[in-house]
Amino acid sequence: MDNRPSSAPVSPFAAGLKGRCPRCGEGSLFKGFLDTAPACTSCGLDYKFIDAGDGPAVFVIMIVGFIVVGLALYVEVTWQPPLWLHAVLWLPLTLVLGLGLLRPFKGVLIALQYSNKAEQGQLDRPSGPDAP
Repeated sequence: MDNRPSSAPVSPFAAGLKGRCPRCGEGSLFKGFLDTAPACTSCGLDYKFIDAGDGPAVFVIMIVGFIVVGLALYVEVTWQPPLWLHAVLWLPLTLVLGLGLLRPFKGVLIALQYSNKAEQGQLDRPSGPDAP
């Protein structure tokens, strides 16, 4: 990971929500909908450090599930519509919210990973003659 200082610190939340480079805040973080670019086109930061894993999907599932289930329960208790109406209401809302939140959440998690210098965890193993 290249750690050259930038001229001004970039907020990881602002950069992530906009899908911009976590170091300079200018270059694009993504080359597709969720595919990350190989490097920043503005400052040259190599994006090989990126490892968002399943984190963005988990956050989005929890948030969207809370919203949709809460609204569906409210609508069911208040108006008791037929099941087909529930499907017409909640399936598109789930898709729109899920797909709409996935990219910004991934961008924020990547930017936080960069700003906190997060790396894969490693066990400290003793070295020397007493090492097992």
